[in-house]
Amino acid sequence: MKHQYLRVRILLLFFGIITSASCIEAQTQADASYPATRQQAMQLFDQGKRLEALPLLEELAQKNPGDEEVAVALAASLVTHAATLTDPQAAGGERLRAKSLLEKSGSTSPLAKNLLQLLRAMPESGNFQFSENPAVEQAMRAGEAAFSRRDFDEAIKNYSRALELEPKNYAATLFIGNAFHKKNDFARAAEWYEKAIQLDANIETAYRYYAEMLAKAGEMAKSRRLLIQALVAEPYNRIVWRDLMAWAALNHTELTFRYAGMSPDPKLPRKDEPSFDVKLFPQRPKHLSDAWQAYQSVHDDWKERGKFKQRFPQETGYRHSLAEETEALMAEIRVLERLKGDIETAELVLENQPLVLLLKLHQAGVLEAYVLFRLADEGIAKDYSAYRAGNRNKLEEYIDKFVVPPVVARRTETRTATSPKPCR
Repeated sequence: MKHQYLRVRILLLFFGIITSASCIEAQTQADASYPATRQQAMQLFDQGKRLEALPLLEELAQKNPGDEEVAVALAASLVTHAATLTDPQAAGGERLRAKSLLEKSGSTSPLAKNLLQLLRAMPESGNFQFSENPAVEQAMRAGEAAFSRRDFDEAIKNYSRALELEPKNYAATLFIGNAFHKKNDFARAAEWYEKAIQLDANIETAYRYYAEMLAKAGEMAKSRRLLIQALVAEPYNRIVWRDLMAWAALNHTELTFRYAGMSPDPKLPRKDEPSFDVKLFPQRPKHLSDAWQAYQSVHDDWKERGKFKQRFPQETGYRHSLAEETEALMAEIRVLERLKGDIETAELVLENQPLVLLLKLHQAGVLEAYVLFRLADEGIAKDYSAYRAGNRNKLEEYIDKFVVPPVVARRTETRTATSPKPCR
């Protein structure tokens, strides 16, 4: 199943990441025809006509291997071409070549990063399997080949056949939606994207492509909501974050993925610092070290004093967990709330924006969501699925209120023309 979903992602192209064909002045051309050929090839590529662009891109890459944008377009076109090949070994070879081209290009464009991320995750052979049912596999491959040739009606026919044989096939459902999308039948596309989401709400792809379609139509608020849901589905998938950043740039805004809480080892007063002249409350600290110490003490309990083993007796060794980090932050928050109510230390808390944010997260009831998104390491990430199962609304609320700024309605219409193009 993992490879099935991986193939879905590789063979779909990505929201907001089609590269421009305008930057040709810096290229070193082998002959005078290079700029014209390059412009033609990139126009075809941007129009989604990748098979038509492929021979031109091959020619350009031979003449100028250092043309980064051409290398990326060629790699993406090779992936499209691979879908039309009936020989699995030949198809795998095309994908492996695409991977090599991207690695050598050094490109940092979203398209290059997304595609390389997916190609690096493929099997060593470069081949994938949609289904263990041979009839379903045949129908899916036929649909894939038709889609790559831009014969979308034939693609829908084959994907539908696969879905008849295997009604819960996520790839077939998603690909039908994407084919309708390419036909500009947005109502039918939306219907099939919704079906894919219903099949598996924890795969990000259908949310993201539905969001791309809505963004193209200028429906930025709905697109934003779907991208938030995509992020909740797969928060540790870099592709989702890249596309969310592309959406933010399109709307002239930025994500606010800020850190909350104490910085490690807060500065303590030096012994030679003068004491406070009027010691009305000598027992009260004039610094925030108590909050840090409370936070660190909890970690010591979990790691050094055996609390992890007590909480997770079924696990063989210690790991950083959502429960531990949340408890540590709550200990810090209790001290900060006390210090905030003290005339001597209130200003230290209220003028420290990370601490104010931490208190706001607690008040909003999304502290655990913050930990899972912002502080997750390999240990904490293992707790994500279980938390999401019962708290999807909290995860969406955190992203909605604290990470992704809302759409400014008056700007939406002016950007419709520059919305991302359909990308598969």
